[in-house]
Amino acid sequence: MPTAAETRRIVAAVRNAPGHRVKVAVSDIDGVLRGKYLHKDKFVSAVESGFGFCDVVFGWDVMDVTYDNTSLTGWHKGFPDALARIDLATHRTVPWDDDVPFFLGEFVETRGGKEQPLPICPRQVLKRVLRRAEKLGFAPMCGMEFEWFNFRETPQSWADKKGVGPVPVTPGMFGYSLLRAHENRGFFAALIDDFAAFRVPIEGLHTETGPGVYEVAILFSEALEAADRAILFKAGTKEIGARFGIMPSFMAKWNPQLPGCSGHIHQSLSDGRKNLFHDARGAHGMSGLFQSYLAGQVDALMGMAPMFWPTINSYKRLVDGFWAPVKPTWGIDNRTASFRVIAGSPKSTRLETRCPGADVNPYLAMAAVLAAGLHGVEQRLKLTTPPIHGTNQGAEDVPRAPRTLIETTRVFRESAVARDWFGDEFVDHFAATREWEWRQWLDAVTDWEMKRYFEII
Repeated sequence: MPTAAETRRIVAAVRNAPGHRVKVAVSDIDGVLRGKYLHKDKFVSAVESGFGFCDVVFGWDVMDVTYDNTSLTGWHKGFPDALARIDLATHRTVPWDDDVPFFLGEFVETRGGKEQPLPICPRQVLKRVLRRAEKLGFAPMCGMEFEWFNFRETPQSWADKKGVGPVPVTPGMFGYSLLRAHENRGFFAALIDDFAAFRVPIEGLHTETGPGVYEVAILFSEALEAADRAILFKAGTKEIGARFGIMPSFMAKWNPQLPGCSGHIHQSLSDGRKNLFHDARGAHGMSGLFQSYLAGQVDALMGMAPMFWPTINSYKRLVDGFWAPVKPTWGIDNRTASFRVIAGSPKSTRLETRCPGADVNPYLAMAAVLAAGLHGVEQRLKLTTPPIHGTNQGAEDVPRAPRTLIETTRVFRESAVARDWFGDEFVDHFAATREWEWRQWLDAVTDWEMKRYFEII
């Protein structure tokens, strides 16, 4: 929390900023930023007392259709305002929106006369995990990478096409291409320069394999800041892209013939002075702590799968031979494993969890991987399987990950580790939202069905 002096400085900076607006945003369940503009006077009041934000952001899906199976919010509660608190430490100005001051918020509630985190708020879910990590003496450090496709579309052109036939910004399979990057150099430059000014520093940006696909590595930081940067990158990329007539998509898999889009999470644990994952004398340069952390992810992460495979489309990415890992395996610098151990210098040794797709809510995905790893640390788990080699060589007996959202949701609902780390209220609510998503898919009539059955059956 900012000190009183820092609070006064931030409020003064907002008062002295051009215009009368302040932009605030919160994360909904699916990782979509929902927000509003506040007048500066309202913002100053909200710094002290918070501001009201309709709790429907936790009671509807990505298409603003309200759930019929949730208990903590819904029509039966009347969708009242929930109390949102502004996190002054997230202060930024938006360079592509007239440098308007910007803040992220999170939700709280009052129980027994005491204010406490709202258990279904994604940012609060991550903070719950981080508080427990702090009690264990650890400061998790994280960085996220995203792959995403870019299209020559606008919201109107996409609506006119009725969701069929998006046109990529460039053709062909051309990873690490300076030629393709140059073709859209204005967009490339804006991403690097605008995000630097927005306090979302980009460590690397390049084209990936596929038409119009890019990959970004966001500079690592303390875990909450890393998740903030990740959700702001996804939202900001869409706003910047619109300036160039480009529609970015973070779907996990938009075309069955092309690779999917990942949302890899790099992690290490610090004691505030050094990286606790490194031990030059340990196996593969890994400390015993690192080995227990990795064992926790191998043991528990699949039970949290809807938190990093949250959509129907997430599971279309889990196809053999398309880079996305399909088994809970680990390996030394092996990009076909779910858990890639990067055993480098004392500073760079880390774990890259490669399961998540680009369609994640960063707060929930990061909460899941950290909770699974710290579960291993708490339980002092040992690695019981050797690292794989090549593509799953040595993992012949490891069960494959489930291929549908409803399968992982049922496992998640029964996961004792998930309930321990995230609480019953969040687990029950999030499971209900994923069950809802599955039912929407069951009711849908798809293009595949029309092409396959319309004439012939």
